[in-house]
Order: sequence, then C-alpha cells, then structure tokens
Amino acid sequence: MSTSEISISELAAMSERTVIDVREVDEYIEGHVPGAINIALSELVGREEECALGPVVYVICQAGGRSLRACGHLSTIPALDGTTFINVAGGTGMWIVEGHEVATGDTAS
Repeated sequence: MSTSEISISELAAMSERTVIDVREVDEYIEGHVPGAINIALSELVGREEECALGPVVYVICQAGGRSLRACGHLSTIPALDGTTFINVAGGTGMWIVEGHEVATGDTAS
C-alpha cells in the first residue's frame, strides 16, 4: 500500500486542514504548523484512535520520514478505515524554510 503525499506549498494553501505532528514534544514546542496536534511517533501505538480527526488528516514531522511511517501504521488500523492519512513531504523543516507562520508552545492553537 502506498501513502499519498502533499507538498508544504499545498498544505499551506489550504484554508482548513487537520494536521498531526508526530515529532517529539520538545520539537513540537519549539515550532509547529499552526493548529497541528502533537502525537509523537514514539507514543502513537495505543493512541491511534485519537487520530480519527476527520476524513482526511495530514501527518507531518521534521523532514517526512517519521510522518511517512506514521501514515503507514495508521492506515493498517481497522478503526481508522474512514480516515485517509496523507504524508506532508518536507516536514516542518521545509515549512519553516518556506517562511510560513510557525506556532510555539505545547498547544495546537
């Protein structure tokens, strides 16, 4: 099964989006996509049902590797069959390089 991907530019152009950031808490606090919810990859097993946040959920990390693994894992969970998980290529690092707004702190807002 292949995982769909979108670019940072495509994510940034969306007026509404649901984003899960799978980086560790300290990385997330330093800077994340505004509105992103943090569920670290290291804590994902056992918290999968928290990821059922809508029909399409974008998953981001620092560069794209951890989020790709998270998408692969989440797509195997039967309880999440109604949700499509899409990897954000380039991750938060590219989000920052491209000059998009960055939120800090430990909350999604």
